[in-house]
Order: sequence, then structure tokens, then C-alpha cells
Amino acid sequence: MRDLNPSHRHAPLDQAHGLRQLFAASRQRFVPLVHNPHVAFGGVAMERLCAAFAEAGLHTLVVDAADSASAAHELAQVDLSACIEKLSGSVSYIAARGLPMRWLDARGTTGGFLAAIADAAPRAEVILVHAGASDIARMFSRRMPRPILQAADAPQSLTHAYASMKLLAQRLSVLAFDLLIAADGASPRVPRIADSLADCADRFLGAALADWALADPTGDPDEPVPPALSRLAAGQLHGEAGAAEPTPFHQPELAARAQPAARGRAAVAHAN
Repeated sequence: MRDLNPSHRHAPLDQAHGLRQLFAASRQRFVPLVHNPHVAFGGVAMERLCAAFAEAGLHTLVVDAADSASAAHELAQVDLSACIEKLSGSVSYIAARGLPMRWLDARGTTGGFLAAIADAAPRAEVILVHAGASDIARMFSRRMPRPILQAADAPQSLTHAYASMKLLAQRLSVLAFDLLIAADGASPRVPRIADSLADCADRFLGAALADWALADPTGDPDEPVPPALSRLAAGQLHGEAGAAEPTPFHQPELAARAQPAARGRAAVAHAN
């Protein structure tokens, strides 16, 4: 029977089709991934996130500015594009530890680095910026997409994720986050990790987790990307969600919510 419903004819066929449609109007999208030193399989989490973008036919440039990354090449001072390494048909990489600070301005921000990276990689449709919370705050001080926190099946990682959340809430008034969990999918504690962080975010910061997904280091990397991770990736790229201009952290009610840092850290540390 002929389908006479126009909405059916134009509906996305799958997650990947939906992501491709989102890029019809905007070529590049920055995705901030907050480094967590207590996540042993952070590289796996990053790889699976890139795979989610690749399934949509998008090319990702990974900008690794975390403390665990290699130092930036000397050539980066004069030619960023020459320092970009192609890892596959869908992923490129640049070691950028310490590099953003070379763009430090009088306001103490490093947003100029993001502009320079975008110019150096015009073919990159997704620019995944991996850095600590403080560096993320400096780079995205003027325009903050929804940050992706990382955690693992360990109390220290959850405490650090909460601390990163608190720092971004205080400095940029960011109150919406995603969470990527690098852990064995067979662990019964995995769902409680997200629940615990979401509960503490709401109680102590007035913040919320928009979505969370699992990056299982024991899984087969050649398997299709799990639906939850595809959904998280799609949410990151959806229009201007989470990318509004931040306001200074002067709201008294928000400041009051962020005061009980010790209680929040303790609650997260013992949550699982």
C-alpha cells in the first residue's frame, strides 16, 4: 500500500542517517571529552566514540590535550596541519599536550586554539577534544557544548568525574553532561555508576546527566556500535543542544548548590 504520510517518507532510516542529516547545515562540531586519570581504558572509550561517528560516515579529528597524551610536536608552533596523523579513513589524531596554552589570551582563555585546529583540519566533521576539566573550561569559555565525562568501575573514577563536573559548573555554569563508562559490560555495577553520578549531580550541583553509554573494553571492536553509544553520539551532534553561550558563575542559587563539595565527593566515592 502506498504511504501517504509525508512524515514517514522523510523519517531517518537509522541513527547514522539521522547524524548525516544533522551535518547538512553545519560542517564541524566540537565534542569535549573530559579526561579522567582513573579510567584505565580511556583509549577504548575514545575509540568507540569515534566508531559511533564513523558509522554515520563522519570523519573525526581527535585532539589529545590530556596530561596523559604525548607532548605536541615542535612543528605545531608553525604548522598544525603538518602534525595531524591519519589513523584510518575516518579518524585523524594530533598529540596536543600543552599546546592550547600557546593560545592563552589576556582573559586566561585558550579558545583561539580551537579556531586554529578547525582551520588546520577543514575536512574533519567532528573535532573530539580530550583534555582535563580545567583545560576544557579555558578552551570552551565562550561557547560550551555538552561535555562528556568519563568513569569506570572504580570509586576513584566516579569521584574524579564528579570533581570535573563541579569545576565546569562553577566556571562556566554548565549543568548538563553526558557520561561514557569504560567497564566490563557484565558488571552489575555499571548502571549504578550512572545513577550515582546523576543523583549527586542533582543533589549537590543542580546538574543533570543527559545520557550515558558503555564502552566495553572486553567487547569486539569490529562489532556494530551499541545503540546507547550511537544515541549519545547523535545527542552530541544534534543542532545547538548544549552549546549555548555560557553565563558567568554569579548566580547565588547555583553557587549555593555547588558549595557542599566535600559532601558531594564523599557521596560519589561511596556510591558503588
